[in-house]
Amino acid sequence: MTAKNPLVQATPYEVEQAVKKLGSDLRTARLRRNLTVDAIAAKIGTGRRAVADAEKGKVTTQIAVYAGLLWALGLVDRLGEVADPTLDQEGQRLALTRDRVHARRPKGLDNDF
Repeated sequence: MTAKNPLVQATPYEVEQAVKKLGSDLRTARLRRNLTVDAIAAKIGTGRRAVADAEKGKVTTQIAVYAGLLWALGLVDRLGEVADPTLDQEGQRLALTRDRVHARRPKGLDNDF
């Protein structure tokens, strides 16, 4: 029996909404390019159901399908923008704080008693 993924069982609301928006945006991009579900599925080497599930924003759809759709639509460069460390202001703030804490630690062992 396979274990259930807690993220799928109780997906955080923000994650669910973001994936649904991504799916909707992918569908819009496909339609603007006059591509059928079958045509884009063939291009990325998957079935029409996987494409349909991605466009519905199902969280159980593999990320490879989403990445493949972005590639097929000429939007794959946007995938890298999602995790761009220069846009992660909270992460930069935390790293700066951590660097300041580490800077206060003495380097090496001290023999002063």
